[in-house]
Amino acid sequence: MYKIAVLPGDGIGPEVIREAVKIVRRVAEIFHLGFELKEAPVGGASIDQFGTPLTDEALKLARDSDCVLLGAVGGPKWEKVEYEKRPEQALLTLRRELGAFANLRPARVYPGLLEASPLKKEVAEGTDLVVVRELTGGIYFGKPKGIEREAGGEERAFNTEVYSTSEIKRIAVKAFDLARRRRRKVTSVDKANILESSILWRRVVSEVGKSYPDVKLEHLYVDNCAMQLVSNPRQFDVILTTNLFGDILSDEAAVVTGSIGMLPSASLGNHHAIYEPVHGSAPDIAGQNKANPLAAILSAAMMLESTFQLYDVAREVEKAVETVLGEGYRTADLHRPGTKLVGCLEMGSLVEGHIRK
Repeated sequence: MYKIAVLPGDGIGPEVIREAVKIVRRVAEIFHLGFELKEAPVGGASIDQFGTPLTDEALKLARDSDCVLLGAVGGPKWEKVEYEKRPEQALLTLRRELGAFANLRPARVYPGLLEASPLKKEVAEGTDLVVVRELTGGIYFGKPKGIEREAGGEERAFNTEVYSTSEIKRIAVKAFDLARRRRRKVTSVDKANILESSILWRRVVSEVGKSYPDVKLEHLYVDNCAMQLVSNPRQFDVILTTNLFGDILSDEAAVVTGSIGMLPSASLGNHHAIYEPVHGSAPDIAGQNKANPLAAILSAAMMLESTFQLYDVAREVEKAVETVLGEGYRTADLHRPGTKLVGCLEMGSLVEGHIRK
């Protein structure tokens, strides 16, 4: 019996996670698998109900499960909540408490979505990369940090970029192991010409690379990588980078695919994992059946592969998504003249209908 903690979140989170759960239940039926799915509120929904973005009960559910299927959190409704209790704090706490240090964000241009990419067809075609982002260190977690008032009344804000050898080594190993299952190339991204933390990053990644002679390693400065992503994205296989750079570059890669609504993600640790679509809670379309559930569905496919090692089942889900797109069905974010507009619920049902042995 596989145990999955379902944390739907806010905005469109419950809508897209509902469709992902539908797919999980479908493959359980077809492939005779046992999934135990237990749900709990998180983020703004948890604040409204319990006054905190992540209750002890929800955290315990996550810890006691094999993995977490998570929706987006946050929205304007909670912008005035004090910083330490805002919905986004639930994400940071989950990542920290579950030790989910490796964030994998695939960016693939599906043949049926070439027209949706802002890049020319000949540039975007064939793009299939994964950004491996270090998730529990760097400037988001480094100390000291804060805002101080100096003499004369002027304020001074500061954050600290900190990485240790062990933090860099473990994320590098994840990236090289992944590259071995793909096209055997790692592009490590840093700013080693300016930042001491990047000097250490490059040195440790290079050392880890010596243990993978079958994987090609190259180093790029982050500004050059950002340019290369939109000028020649096909050159990349696995992009390995820090928390801050990975946050930015993975969103840029999302644009190449045509819509951020297509990007799944996995946050992996040694014993736990969190699977979530990359997109936000989109409160402006929440409850209107307009959301794109494919990122959530593809996140569930990553869960089937990475946590449960159900490789063939994961491929079935991915093939179903590709088939539906190939038939011309699109949610509003991807709709173009000549395609068939469907809602969130309908898109989930179409994918569900294409999953079979």
